[in-house]
Amino acid sequence: MGITTTLAVVVMLLLFSASCGKEPQEVVDVTFDPEKVYTMKARDVSSLISDSGITRYRLKAKEWDVFGKAKEPYWYFPEGIYVEKFDTLFQTEASIEADTAYYFEKKGLWKLIGNVDVESLQGERFETSLLYWDQKEEKVYSDKYIRIEQEDKIITGVGFESNQNMTQYKIFDSRGVFPVSETRPDTARVAHADSMAVDTPREDPVKND
Repeated sequence: MGITTTLAVVVMLLLFSASCGKEPQEVVDVTFDPEKVYTMKARDVSSLISDSGITRYRLKAKEWDVFGKAKEPYWYFPEGIYVEKFDTLFQTEASIEADTAYYFEKKGLWKLIGNVDVESLQGERFETSLLYWDQKEEKVYSDKYIRIEQEDKIITGVGFESNQNMTQYKIFDSRGVFPVSETRPDTARVAHADSMAVDTPREDPVKND
């Protein structure tokens, strides 16, 4: 796990310059911007997480950046994230995946972006382009297109709110209910492909409430 900051690099360069010559050295003033410079970077993360002393979760990510000195400290997963929940026999009972993710530490808020795919404890599948998980309020919500696949039907709509277990939810603008037997998965995905396309600039991660 590599840890690096612009401030540390600048200090090393200044020390090297001071010891390697008698000629006057030009000093470049580099300002440390805590909003854009991470305090920790980890790659190829695979971590088990315990709950009450029992291993219940696994988190996987290709890259994990921590901006711990930012005004609103946050974690950033630029290359996607995958989290699965285990039962007592270590069988996966729920999972969540997204192309990009942010976690705001003080708010206890996750922001999941791009091809968000959730499989709930009840076996339902939720697909959308943007999903928020507020751990303090214990709720999940989105204002984007959402597709919910149940055992016998598929529900689509725009705007969604649920408890954090995804067992009780409501859709604000329902677009239809379709029997699974009449909907091919490939067709369903193509139908809302445009709705799933989003721009995810890292420079402005905070949600404006």
